[in-house]
Amino acid sequence: MRTPLKDMTLPPDLSVKKGTGPVRTHFPVYSNSIPPCNFACPTGSNIQQWLSLAKEKRYEEAFQELVLNNPLPAVHGRVCYHPCENACNRTNVDQSVSIHAVERFLGDKALEEGWPVRFEAKPTGKRVLIVGAGPSGLAAAYHLKRKGHDVEIHESAPMAGGMMLFGIPAYRLPRDVLNKEIRRIEEMGVRIVLNHTVENLLAEKVSGQFDAVFIAIGAHVGRGADIPSEEHNSTYEAVSYLRSNEMGEAPELGRRVVVYGGGNTAMDAARTARRKGSEVTVVYRRDREHMPAHDFECQEAMDEGVKFFWLRTINQIEETTFTLEKMELNDDGYPMPCGEYESVEADSLILALGQNIDSKLTRNLPGVEHKRGGILTVSDQMMTGYTGIFAGGDMVPSERTVTIAVGHGKKAAAHIDAYLHGRTYHKEQKQPLVSYEQLHLWYKTDADQKEQPAMAPEIRSANFDEVVGGLTEEEAFYETQRCYSCGNCFECDGCYGACPNGAIMKLGKGKGYQIDYDKCTGCSACYAQCPCHAIEIVDAEANPY
Repeated sequence: MRTPLKDMTLPPDLSVKKGTGPVRTHFPVYSNSIPPCNFACPTGSNIQQWLSLAKEKRYEEAFQELVLNNPLPAVHGRVCYHPCENACNRTNVDQSVSIHAVERFLGDKALEEGWPVRFEAKPTGKRVLIVGAGPSGLAAAYHLKRKGHDVEIHESAPMAGGMMLFGIPAYRLPRDVLNKEIRRIEEMGVRIVLNHTVENLLAEKVSGQFDAVFIAIGAHVGRGADIPSEEHNSTYEAVSYLRSNEMGEAPELGRRVVVYGGGNTAMDAARTARRKGSEVTVVYRRDREHMPAHDFECQEAMDEGVKFFWLRTINQIEETTFTLEKMELNDDGYPMPCGEYESVEADSLILALGQNIDSKLTRNLPGVEHKRGGILTVSDQMMTGYTGIFAGGDMVPSERTVTIAVGHGKKAAAHIDAYLHGRTYHKEQKQPLVSYEQLHLWYKTDADQKEQPAMAPEIRSANFDEVVGGLTEEEAFYETQRCYSCGNCFECDGCYGACPNGAIMKLGKGKGYQIDYDKCTGCSACYAQCPCHAIEIVDAEANPY
């Protein structure tokens, strides 16, 4: 039996009066959206904007745009794990834009040129105390100062920087870069009091006449391990070891060192011990695929001569003999003992099993609640259970990175500012996020990102000189040109040239375009060719004129 032919022409809808001529059922509207890089940045940086300024070689303007959200661009360009690049739409074509490398270029250029942070703020007469001069505390102080508040940081250490200084080795973050960016914050009027341990928070708040407090103490307390041992006293905690090395007080580890753990701190401790002349072995209970450290950190450690024992745990220590038990991963990825053993010889052990917060300062504060590891419970406004006392960075549940800590400082500053003005801060609703599928790329070029120069492993493992170099101006400019400007008009004139009715009007450089809806037929030609999806099509009910 033959299948009857199907009429592909739909019958007209006679219930709708359209008249006798063409009827426009939808309209194009210019509408900027949020790029995925901006969305992924913990500091809320407007990446597309400062990249576009750098693309025009307006470098100081790009820097000023960058530091609206992030006060430490030269630091972040080196130590941030750049989630923005993982989100970059360009990864669907070749490689992501090297955002962190351009950020480093702008940060370094600002230091070379001596550019200050340019801002205007009317003094509010309010005073804020910040405990801890790490990334979160410095960022909070910076943003509060931009809002006109008087800010003072109390730091127990003899130098500012917190975990950026004591947790990140100099081969990743040169100290002159860190110090210069901190000094720029001080030059804004932020006062940093060093060698000042806060013993009684409430007494300090009252004596200093502070209207609010932000606690930003880093996770400096290492977690121990219950390992049966006999006559073994050469055990050190990773963060304490890194801190002592920074202070010039590092212990002599001996020729052979075992680092126990698989996180980024373990990699830093292992690579530091290697630079001090030791033979280093990392023991980790899972495999490389499941280790929390970033894989490039692991690879760089291996390149420098650090050895790895995967799927091993330390079962016992007798003098210099470490007995390791082999492990295997179950279906859930959890390591289980196999009952098989082997031994290695080592003179010292560095424990890198995570860090806790020293909660002594907050333990007796009325209404303040603690979780495991000394972490504080805070509200959506980042306020603790004690009114006027806020907390962020390592003090609250989150991933512990410099960028997230700086993002916490910015967020806390917004909430503290609102509190000081007797209101509640609510973040603005985000614009729509632009996906790769929404882009209408005219062509897809194969233009891979520029690689930053790296020192040879055999050279770098013998000193603490910076391992990775920066881009030249030419290379940084090249990277800015690789940006698709997702969701944001960059005035390419595509819509202007595509419109068959001359309905698109150019308003001048930097001012974008305007649509003459008396001429627009709703053909969508402008929308279809817009490479960055800066035009939306809306139904006739949303008549724009």
